[in-house]
Amino acid sequence: MKHELLVPAGNMECLYQAVNNGCDAVYLAGKSFGARKFAANFTNDELVDAIKYCHLYGVRVFVTMNTLVKNNEVDSFLEEARFLHKNGVDALIVQDFGMICLLREKFPNLEIHASTQANINSREVCELYYKLGVKRVVFARELSIDEIDKIDVPIEKEAFIHGALCISYSGNCLMSSMLGGRSGNRGECAGSCRMPYSLIKDDKVISRDKYLLSTKEFSSVYNIDRLLKSSVYSFKIEGRMKSPLYVGFITRLYRNLIDGKHVNLEEELNKLKTIFNREFTRGRLFLASDIDLMNTKSPNHIGLKIGKCSIKDNKIKIVLDRGEVLNQHDSIRFLNSSKGMTINYLYDSKLKLCSSATGICYVDNKLELSGDDLVHKTQDKKLEEEFEHIEKKKIPITFKIKSSKNNLLIEVSDGKNKFSKKIPTSIAINAPTTAGDIMKHLNKLGNSPFYGVDFDFDISDNIFVQIKEINEARRELVDELIKSREEVKTSFVEKDASFDRVCLDDFSKTVSCVVRTKEQLLKCLELNVDRIYVTDLELYDKYSNKNNVYYFGKNIRDKRLVSDYAIYNGVIGDYLINVTNIYTAYYLSKIGFKGLNLSVELSNDEVIDFIELFKEKFGVFGLEILVYGRVQNMLIKGNVLDLKSGKYLLEDFRKRQFPVYYDGCFTHIFNYTNERDIGESIKNICGIRLDFYDENSTMVEKIINSKIHI
Repeated sequence: MKHELLVPAGNMECLYQAVNNGCDAVYLAGKSFGARKFAANFTNDELVDAIKYCHLYGVRVFVTMNTLVKNNEVDSFLEEARFLHKNGVDALIVQDFGMICLLREKFPNLEIHASTQANINSREVCELYYKLGVKRVVFARELSIDEIDKIDVPIEKEAFIHGALCISYSGNCLMSSMLGGRSGNRGECAGSCRMPYSLIKDDKVISRDKYLLSTKEFSSVYNIDRLLKSSVYSFKIEGRMKSPLYVGFITRLYRNLIDGKHVNLEEELNKLKTIFNREFTRGRLFLASDIDLMNTKSPNHIGLKIGKCSIKDNKIKIVLDRGEVLNQHDSIRFLNSSKGMTINYLYDSKLKLCSSATGICYVDNKLELSGDDLVHKTQDKKLEEEFEHIEKKKIPITFKIKSSKNNLLIEVSDGKNKFSKKIPTSIAINAPTTAGDIMKHLNKLGNSPFYGVDFDFDISDNIFVQIKEINEARRELVDELIKSREEVKTSFVEKDASFDRVCLDDFSKTVSCVVRTKEQLLKCLELNVDRIYVTDLELYDKYSNKNNVYYFGKNIRDKRLVSDYAIYNGVIGDYLINVTNIYTAYYLSKIGFKGLNLSVELSNDEVIDFIELFKEKFGVFGLEILVYGRVQNMLIKGNVLDLKSGKYLLEDFRKRQFPVYYDGCFTHIFNYTNERDIGESIKNICGIRLDFYDENSTMVEKIINSKIHI
């Protein structure tokens, strides 16, 4: 297989649709540690059944355990991984860096894939995971296909090719967490990017209540040839929150495209629009512009435009576009009024009840529409019925039948597994058993997952075989084949992880500051701040000779604050590294980090427990916590808000205002408040960090002095 079609399954029904419509692999989650907490997901019993069902049909199963893991969850995380490994899971998809490293040590035969939540966007990060023994990386959606192809690390490459897009770099979005305490890194995303916002420039509203952060749906249907020529091995479809119909349809569509079958794309996309449509974009993978990426009009399913309507005699008159059909039990939406309905009664142009209509038709005005509108189909009942009755996948098998003295050998093979059984024979007195007779009964495979494609006979002309013996042999051989296919798994090996002591700088009772202006930097130097992180490269270069001045950015520097994973020496990790457990801190110290900012999603008590536990188990490491400043809620590739010079704010429906700016490459969205609820006890056990945005020198001094005495 040159490429793998990897399909989502939020429940068992989605799984059946994925397998029977041609996927090569599925990804799904248990009830814990999956990044789609609000999908139905799978119980442990269902996970076992899912693995067996998929393996029966030669489909691989990847389980997502791609949330950040806290210290009190590590044992449960490992127990879940152990359970899945023993039951034959093909790989785990993991975000948490500490858990990736720990899993590699404890379960050397367990295949690990680094999740897109790990923000994999460079050669250096791929190289790190390759050296850790990770089998596959799932690239950030922001990379182009050419950028992925240029990454020359011998590691399996996986990329999303269809589905919903996160506007922020995955793993770097804190919007939902900062606004409502629901962490996207913990599978609880509230969809803040799908909410309406107003854009304010220099205190003037320039765009009011639009979906400024809502992306279109990603689609690669017109770029399949480029994908097939790429170095991407696994083509991943997003959609663990989507319906079984969606999963089945999109699997079949891409299966046919990958296999080079003829596909009427216009017709198929129109069907897809009735299932789920936010409008479509070719995504950053294929260099979509900022404008092409966004749908600021609607964050929801808008369906397929099929016509327009007016009100006539207490009914809604619908004039369907040419070629469009409306059926009873379809659902429609009136776009301008945002009202929708399922059609219980459909009338033709003469107001007679009908089950299907073209041209002009009528529906009851139970929504009390009052004016003209556009009509979109949001549910196609006949399409649903087509996939509800999808034909089950069948596996081709071959038979070899050979007679010898007093017995008949029947051998069956699926190409990988081979089983045989001997049954007794005798010399025929009247009517011998023919090859046709044997073939007829061996081919009675009924509800089994197999069908016979080849029968090779080498039998005597005058043998007699009892039919019940043939049937019994067939049943036993089929059962053995099923069992052998279902039980495919790597050998389970568990080892103890070993840890060295860590002896690095202790950041307790120290102060660090992020500065964006020269005025802020000079004041921090005057106040002898322990570490000053400078976001402006030119400003850093002017003061880089100062021991306490660090650069905050991606350029290769020794003294740096970094926000990505790679093999570094002497750097400090930003809070966007997402450190929520002591194992992440430990393993980062082993690859060259000298200090870390702990996750801003940890509570005060969790921070205290973290530091005490790290010291007890591993030793001394430089740890900081943000106590003041606007958390960066989102980091977005491009200038999706079309920002120019001036001071910009995003405002939500609660009138909270978020500073936002474009740096020439990325859009940064900061939190609406700079206050952090940090207790007195924190500053005595770890370093405190203050992030300045637009504060002047007087404010900088006042804030530093106040936070030293929290």
